[in-house]
Amino acid sequence: MPDSDSLKLTDTLSSSPKPGGAPYSKEFTVHFWGVRGSIPTPGADTVRYGGNTSCVEVLINGQRLIFDGGTGLRALGKHLLHTETEIRAHIFFTHTHWDRIQGFPFFIPAFASGNCFEIYGAPSAPTGASIKQCLTDQMLRPNFFTPLQKMSSEMLFHNISAGSVIQIEGGVMVETIALNPQTSALGFRVTYEGQSLVYATDTDNSNESIDKNLLYLAQGADLLIYDGTYSESAYHDLNGGANIPWEQGIELAKKANVKETILFHHNPVHDDDYLDHMEMEIHSRFPYMRLAREGMILQLAHAKAEVV
Repeated sequence: MPDSDSLKLTDTLSSSPKPGGAPYSKEFTVHFWGVRGSIPTPGADTVRYGGNTSCVEVLINGQRLIFDGGTGLRALGKHLLHTETEIRAHIFFTHTHWDRIQGFPFFIPAFASGNCFEIYGAPSAPTGASIKQCLTDQMLRPNFFTPLQKMSSEMLFHNISAGSVIQIEGGVMVETIALNPQTSALGFRVTYEGQSLVYATDTDNSNESIDKNLLYLAQGADLLIYDGTYSESAYHDLNGGANIPWEQGIELAKKANVKETILFHHNPVHDDDYLDHMEMEIHSRFPYMRLAREGMILQLAHAKAEVV
C-alpha cells in the first residue's frame, strides 16, 4: 500500500489570497466545509465531526473548485467574504438531493456583483431537469423568498454528463463518471501535475462487486473521498447482507492503489462517539482510511510530509 504520509493535514492555508480567484500557491489543498449526509445535524453530540451537509473546497494553482452545495457552502461563503475579493470558483454538483444543494440559496458571494461562478451538473433524475432549473426551483416561493435571478454575480451554467472531461485554466482537469443510476449522481476525478483527487459519494453499493467505472476513476489516486453513510447493521438491514460502503471502500482503495481514503457523507443519526468507534474499527482493518471532519484541511504534496 502506498505511503499515506503524502497527505499533510494543516490548520490554515499558508498562501495569501489572490483577487479574482484562489491563492496563488500551486499546492493541491482540500478543505472540508460540510461532511454530513441527508440533513444538517447541529448539536453538542456532533461538534467533533460537524453537522453541515456536503461541501468540499479544492484549491489548485490559482483555481477554486467546490464540490456540492450543502449547508457547508454557507460557511465557505462567509469565509470567502472575509478573505477574498472578486470571488471566482467552479462549482460541481454530484446530483440534486437536498443535502447537495440546500446551502446554495445562502451562499452570500453569489449575491454580489463582480463575483463569477461556473456551475456544473448533470440532468436530474427522474425529470431530466438541468442543474440551473433545479437550483432555480428550490429558490421559488413557497420554498424560498429570494429567487435565483436576484443573485447579482455572474453565473455560467454547464450541463455535463458521465464521461465529460472539463479542462480548467491552470492545467487542472476534471473527469466524470456515473456513480448511481437511481440518483444520476456523478463521480469526479481532479488531476493536476500528476496528482489526483477522486470525489465519489452517493455510490451504488447494491452489488457485491466494485463498479468498473469507479475502479478506473480511482486508479492510483492520491486521495479518495468516499461515501460512508451507513453502519454495518443498518446497511445489512437495507440491502440483505451486501457489503457496507466502507468495506467496499477498503476493497476499492486496495484494488485501485489509492494512497488514502476519507469517508464522507456521515449518517445524521451517527453522533461523535459512534463515529469515533467506527473509525477505530476501520483503522484496525485498514490504516489508510479515516473519517472526514468539518474543518479538516489536507494538502497533497509531491514530497513525503508528516501529518500534524
